[in-house]
Amino acid sequence: MKNITIIDYGAGNVKSVKFALERLGAKVKLSSNPEEIKNADKVIFPGVGRAKFAMERLRESGLTELIPNLKQPLLGICLGMQLLCEHSEEDNVDGIGIFPLKVKRFKNDLKVPKIGWNNISDLKGDLFDAINENEYCYFVHSYYVEDSKYSSASSNYGLKYSAALQKDNFYATQFHPEKSGKTGELMLKNFIEL
Repeated sequence: MKNITIIDYGAGNVKSVKFALERLGAKVKLSSNPEEIKNADKVIFPGVGRAKFAMERLRESGLTELIPNLKQPLLGICLGMQLLCEHSEEDNVDGIGIFPLKVKRFKNDLKVPKIGWNNISDLKGDLFDAINENEYCYFVHSYYVEDSKYSSASSNYGLKYSAALQKDNFYATQFHPEKSGKTGELMLKNFIEL
């Protein structure tokens, strides 16, 4: 079994992700140690909370330099996905820059945070093998990543936005696969098997 390291930098929902992976039989380690992360077979980059605080923690740990240079599959989740982008309107902070995209706040007439189940469509890539169009996933967010050529899934909340991204070995989801029932479980299984 390949080993998966979840980046534990004080801004992630690491326990629920860890338990979801272990239920699928994965060997999982939590770490903020750059050497351990670099040597993992796969890496998961979760996140909850504010962008500025999370980026400060990543910089302090030396992870803003490490993450862009990883060669193994990496999965960013929720804030983890947003931090993989170039810039966020939240706290007006620069991200890691894997995806040359902007993170924007939902418009004022939309209730935020957007919490709950929403369907995903326009599915592309290995992460969504055997997952049907318009399956429902669980979202919690006030900010979104614009729809682009890097989108591997889309969703809609007042506008079409990226529910998932992919570029080279970097994968990301705005929704929480660990809280998205059978669909999320299958997506995590697909990531394990990449």
